[in-house]
Amino acid sequence: MADTIFALSSGSPPAAIAVVRISGAEAGAALSALARRRLPPRRAVTVTLRDGTGTTIDRALALWLPGPGTATGEDTLELHCHGGRAVVAAVDAALGAVPGLRRAEPGEFTRRAFANGRIDLAEAEGLADLLAAETELQRQSALAMAGGAFSQQVAAWRERVLQLSAAVEAVLDFGDEDDVSGLPGDFSGLLAGLEDEIRQWLARPRAEALREGFRVVLAGPPNAGKSTLFNALIGREAAITAPTAGTTRDVLTHPVALAGVPFRFVDTAGLREAAEDAIEAIGVERALAALDTADLVLWLGPEGAGPDGAWEIEPRCDAPDHPAKHAARHRLSARTGEGMASLRAELIATARAALPRPGDAALNARQHRLMADAAESLGAAASLSDTLLIAESLRLARVAFDALLGRTATEDMLDTLFGRFCIGK
Repeated sequence: MADTIFALSSGSPPAAIAVVRISGAEAGAALSALARRRLPPRRAVTVTLRDGTGTTIDRALALWLPGPGTATGEDTLELHCHGGRAVVAAVDAALGAVPGLRRAEPGEFTRRAFANGRIDLAEAEGLADLLAAETELQRQSALAMAGGAFSQQVAAWRERVLQLSAAVEAVLDFGDEDDVSGLPGDFSGLLAGLEDEIRQWLARPRAEALREGFRVVLAGPPNAGKSTLFNALIGREAAITAPTAGTTRDVLTHPVALAGVPFRFVDTAGLREAAEDAIEAIGVERALAALDTADLVLWLGPEGAGPDGAWEIEPRCDAPDHPAKHAARHRLSARTGEGMASLRAELIATARAALPRPGDAALNARQHRLMADAAESLGAAASLSDTLLIAESLRLARVAFDALLGRTATEDMLDTLFGRFCIGK
């Protein structure tokens, strides 16, 4: 039998309310020990919490939630206490003294929900992303995954593969009988349609891009105004600016949300062939490496000298001696703010087009790999004529779908996932 666990599930004290959650077979014993009374299920009741000596700890609301219809699938007790540090510490100590109870590890409540079939692995991954979401776009995408939209789609695909497998098995088992002479006439079309649906999902923007933000690299020669523009875009003086060329020696990265869209802006050392010292040479090398990882480059150097696909930016347009560009995408002054609004607006529109749409579930690397395995297996099945090999290809597709939902998962992978959660979740 699993241990009964407890933890503070709300924010760190001090706070108005502190929610302490207890889950497991001994949750009822914890209720008896601290509240010394029985409670009706699923009704908030005011109770007096006492420690083992009978000393009053707090007046609190208690919720008794008998399993299996709970978040974890186990008997659960929630104590809604006053959120002072001393109150939380006293409740923690009292629970720790109850036999059979122990403090929860990070993510252990959610892991029990998964183990008890309350959520599947894809929903758990979405919940982890939801807890880490910092922008509106991240929140909406994680909510779609945590809410089961992707899981329902995978389950529907798996059911269709099962139906195709049943047709194949019928041929293998009864192919010599008159009423089963071969695969259905639309078998290949059904396979192709299913593979096409999966490949459309594979073509969607990935969850990593949403989690890390749309990466915009500012590049150009020394003293081109990159750091000034960088500070203007992120809204703070993060980069040192000075008239002296070569002030920026390293790559400076800063995440920021614009209109709910996650960005990661990157300021780089000035690019020039003859660096003045070894440190600047390292900075130039890192700047060139940053260009290779960019989703978009804002080029502040001579027109036409930037990398392919870069936006030509004409900075310092307020200065009478600034170098003009014939086909600048944006003319601006980061110092006065001229042109900045139009640059931000186009950046937001470009990032939105490149990132998952609001409310769309986005695949992470693990899910993308398994979806690709399923698509390849379906494609192989469509190209084969041997019924036994077709059956094996369809089995491999089902294995990939099962792994997506966590029906076949290794302990190491589960440890990594649930380790992302905080204690109490």
